[in-house]
Amino acid sequence: MRKIKLTVFTITTAILFNFNCKGNRETNYGIVNKQNPNIVVIYLDDLGYGDLSCYGATALQTPNIDALANGGIKFTNGYASSATCTPSRYAMLTGMYPWKNKNARILQGDAPLLINPNQLTLPKLLKKADYQTAIIGKWHLGLGNGFVDWNETIKPGPNEVGFDEAYILAATQDRVPTVYIENGDVVNLDKSDPIEVNYKKNFKGEPTAKSNPEMVSMKWHHGHNNSIVNGIPRIGYMKGGEAAKWSDVDMADHFLKKAQNYIKEHKNNPFFLYYAMQQPHVPRTPHPRFVGKSGMGPRGDVILEADWCIGEFIKTLEEEGVLENTLIVFSSDNGPVLNDGYYDDAVEKLGNHDPKGGLRGGKYSLYEAGTRVPFITFWKDHIKPGVSDAIVCQMDLLESIGQLVGVDNEKTDSQEVLNALLGKSNVGRDHLIIEANSRTALRSGDWILIPPYKGPSINKKVGTELGVSSEYKLFNITKDVGQRNNLTKENPEKLKELIQIFEKLKQ
Repeated sequence: MRKIKLTVFTITTAILFNFNCKGNRETNYGIVNKQNPNIVVIYLDDLGYGDLSCYGATALQTPNIDALANGGIKFTNGYASSATCTPSRYAMLTGMYPWKNKNARILQGDAPLLINPNQLTLPKLLKKADYQTAIIGKWHLGLGNGFVDWNETIKPGPNEVGFDEAYILAATQDRVPTVYIENGDVVNLDKSDPIEVNYKKNFKGEPTAKSNPEMVSMKWHHGHNNSIVNGIPRIGYMKGGEAAKWSDVDMADHFLKKAQNYIKEHKNNPFFLYYAMQQPHVPRTPHPRFVGKSGMGPRGDVILEADWCIGEFIKTLEEEGVLENTLIVFSSDNGPVLNDGYYDDAVEKLGNHDPKGGLRGGKYSLYEAGTRVPFITFWKDHIKPGVSDAIVCQMDLLESIGQLVGVDNEKTDSQEVLNALLGKSNVGRDHLIIEANSRTALRSGDWILIPPYKGPSINKKVGTELGVSSEYKLFNITKDVGQRNNLTKENPEKLKELIQIFEKLKQ
């Protein structure tokens, strides 16, 4: 029999499975080839639970992502660990709750590396099983030790936490530096035009969105009024590096081409690819091919663009003969946000579309729409298509994939839910602590507990309900998906029980 390998990819998602082949080994999950599966995680950025047609959207059609959902397992209770991006990415790669790391918050582009190089990570785990590992796309987990010289090789970074290959943007598309970094080196850097970055003050004589609004092609709403690159105002100040600056409208194509080439180069041996896409995070800059296609402005257009990219990526897996041996995990780092810093018609052209999919809250929120996200696992001809209500979290990929490839892990917060990911069981986690801006809440079975917190109840800049109030909130999420009925008074015993569980887990 031929040897078989698996590939997993996440939009924020991963897929796992086993085959019966020559040279197999027996595990609790069946027969696994000594040559383990390829794994691809496709991770989107700010994609909401209701942004895909396979999750109920009617104003947007996402046929390529739908094909994954229809051919694999679509999870209705799939979670990111946090309602913001850096913490979720940290948790997914390390298997650790982000609220345990006080620095796990939205990082600036010049922040130091968040992951300790001695810490266990998903790529490190897979390297123990002889995987080649790579990240292509958004990083946003810090670089260096607190001061980065962008004109020299930058360490530590993705390569120092387990990735053999790394082709990344340092933080987010709306933050400086607006350059690609390959294995620690800025791509196309002309050292006669050195890069300087500062998040506190501008460089003398450099234009900003405030001082030179006539240079801006995308108007800022809040926070994005510093250096201007390609007509787009950014967060932070940057000088130099003209030859290295990216083209925003070509970013999706650029990362897609890198991901496709990676598959072609490494198809003959087990690999792990973390394909971290930038859509639909701001600034939303669809390629001209997609401008106006959604009728919902740039936010809708870049979701269609992302779906197309995923379709092209899957075609490459098929053409290179590895699709049937590929475990795909698709997900998003947190829930949706419309106006997140630019005037781009995301609010005005929303129409009847509900990015939250009936949930409450959104990015930055302790309510469900902050952390419950699209979550799909796919393995062609090996995962039986279906819908699962199991509670699963991206953080659990580390322990589950470790079980799949036969590598024992050190203790983390990750839980082994491999059977749920493979569609063999509808049982996932019993409890999950979710996080938003260092505040935490509890998902336990059918229930959500949100403790009292001080602070505003709404993020007025983006219009998101934060789930913050002066009293406990208790919701039966299966009966009240919109979290409108606080049941603390009607269910005092359940409230007491969940407070005890929550406090014990936090300890």
